[in-house]
Amino acid sequence: MKMKRVQSTCNYCALDCNMDFYVEDGRIVKVLPTKGYPVNDGFCCIKGLSLDKQQTVVKTSPLPKIRQADGTMKEVSWDEGFKHVADQLTALQEKYGRESVAGISTGQLTMEEFAIFGHVMRNYLKTNVDGNTRLCMATAVVAHKQSYGFDAPGYTLKDLELSDTIVFVGANPVVAHPILWRRVKLNPDPNKKVIVIDPRESETAMNADYWYPVRWKGDLCLFYTLANVLIEKGWVNEDYIAAHTEGYGEFKEFVKDFTLEKAQETAGLAPEQILELAGLIHEGTRVSFWWTMGVNQGYEAVRTAQAIINIALMTGNIGRPGTGANSITGQCNAMGSRAYSNTAVLYAGGDFTNPARRTAVANALGVDESVLAEKPTATYNQIIEGINEGRIKGLWILCTNPRHSWTNNETFAEAVKKLELFVVQDIYDTIESAEHCTVFFPVVPGIKKEGTYINLERRLSGMRPCLPRGENEISDYEAVLGVGRALGMGELLKGWETPKDCFELMKKCSKGMPGDITGVTWEMLENSRGVQWPFREGETLTEDQRRLYEDGNFFTPSKKAQFKFEAPRENPLPLTEEFPYVFNTGRGSVGQWHTQSRTREVQFVEDVSAREAYLYINPLTAQEKGIGENDFLRVHSANGHSAVFRARISGHVREQELYAPIHYIECNKLTPSIYDPYSKEPSYKATPVWFEKAEGGNGHVSDQN
Repeated sequence: MKMKRVQSTCNYCALDCNMDFYVEDGRIVKVLPTKGYPVNDGFCCIKGLSLDKQQTVVKTSPLPKIRQADGTMKEVSWDEGFKHVADQLTALQEKYGRESVAGISTGQLTMEEFAIFGHVMRNYLKTNVDGNTRLCMATAVVAHKQSYGFDAPGYTLKDLELSDTIVFVGANPVVAHPILWRRVKLNPDPNKKVIVIDPRESETAMNADYWYPVRWKGDLCLFYTLANVLIEKGWVNEDYIAAHTEGYGEFKEFVKDFTLEKAQETAGLAPEQILELAGLIHEGTRVSFWWTMGVNQGYEAVRTAQAIINIALMTGNIGRPGTGANSITGQCNAMGSRAYSNTAVLYAGGDFTNPARRTAVANALGVDESVLAEKPTATYNQIIEGINEGRIKGLWILCTNPRHSWTNNETFAEAVKKLELFVVQDIYDTIESAEHCTVFFPVVPGIKKEGTYINLERRLSGMRPCLPRGENEISDYEAVLGVGRALGMGELLKGWETPKDCFELMKKCSKGMPGDITGVTWEMLENSRGVQWPFREGETLTEDQRRLYEDGNFFTPSKKAQFKFEAPRENPLPLTEEFPYVFNTGRGSVGQWHTQSRTREVQFVEDVSAREAYLYINPLTAQEKGIGENDFLRVHSANGHSAVFRARISGHVREQELYAPIHYIECNKLTPSIYDPYSKEPSYKATPVWFEKAEGGNGHVSDQN
């Protein structure tokens, strides 16, 4: 059989690199990054190159399994599986009420899979469905909506090559987004300045021109102080402020209290450091700010993100090439989840209570308005709390592993025990969350399915099947569709028969919205260069890189951006005599992904990854406590739990700090149940702890995949 090439999208991180899969005799023989694709242009990380390894070492039966009375799992046909789940969902709602069942999806599904899950669960069953994007991007969503009027990051990745001053805040692209970091390296300006604001001397900080070691959760005060300095020195763009923003006068008065002296205490930076940073921002002509989880995952995260946005607005660094306050998304389709999951907003955006928007979406879907969900979903934390409080009896999760990734993850372990129905849908039945499920739905990996992804710069790209399906193999889309049919949705599923059909419905929903994609066709995403939204019907695509706000207009009623600010909150978990150290979390290596469910199957990633949980500790702290390299530490958290880690001694963390990679279940055993009040995103980054030397590890080496 002749070798064929299939271009598809990598479904790991939010770059959405395109890859060429070379297929011969029903197997992938070569994987190469697509040359000429605007995002990655012939380059990718080890995760993308390993997409062909999924379901090769760890193989799951293609048939669903249902737990029996004796605790064993029994394989059944797909029709039996669909009927069982549908019957259980119906029975629970009849017994306990509509909101007694819930769902949790992920930023790694296709746009179409989000949409149909929302249609079945939110529209038809009238229940709650949140996504694990709540753990990473909810902060950016709320910040954008409040400041810009819509969740619309305006940048293009090309801006990294055009900026003369690049500021990373709580972001480590060298490890987390290496393709993005490559764009920094491609920047031709010999005088460009790369600045990192981060408590830890991360891999990105090591490669930067300037590193400002802000005190943990001191970033909000830092940015308010920076704003005050810029105003006092007249280093603001008064013309831009007057023409394109609102609320500056109040903001100017507000930040007067944020002095350099106060910032030294709250942010941990000396006055001369803050003045230097302000000067660098002022001297730049094309300044770009880039933030991710170090900002998003905090107890006052939305206001911190908006404090960055405020500085971009007041200096006129937005809407021009090489500028912007730019959020870096985590998962491959977090942007798609935000717009098309039917969770916090209607499909393609718009409030559930807006009559005109409800009419437009109902007409696009060809249903009565009464079919549509009536309110935003209960948030992730509310779903878990609802289970533990006995209000939610059934849970269906798709392509996510909350037993590992949820903050204070023992609360999820407790929740699982209280469920009468727990459906886990994944490509592996070996993930921690599947250990106690009542139903397991096995689905195919991305290399066998089709759909649409939207990356961090609003670029739509196509996922196209590289390999044929085997007997009984189905996709996430088909699994949800099957349950919908078993529920008796009937005519409500007309037009939803295939991912392509669903794509057409979502296009109709997007008409007239900021993210209008009515000009995008299913066919133009095949072997394409991707298409950034908005792209409206009748428009002609003339360039690959398109940014928003170039005309100074935003999506608020006045078309002006809003200065948003608020007095910093007291830290709900400050350091104490009992818990004098701060526990920080983040990525460990380029090759590892989240809970390692997919990357652990890749042998050359597994070969260089630690088998046991570990953390970094400063040499002076280690010496003081008598800790040597590879010693075991038992870390006790203010959340009431403890876990054991291997010690790695590193001068890249400061004396009072510990840093642990998120890829091990022990990490989020220690993080607290504390959330930003606006986004409800968990505060993963600054947990008070104490530790002691331990005699041994956790008693096992996990072999979970």
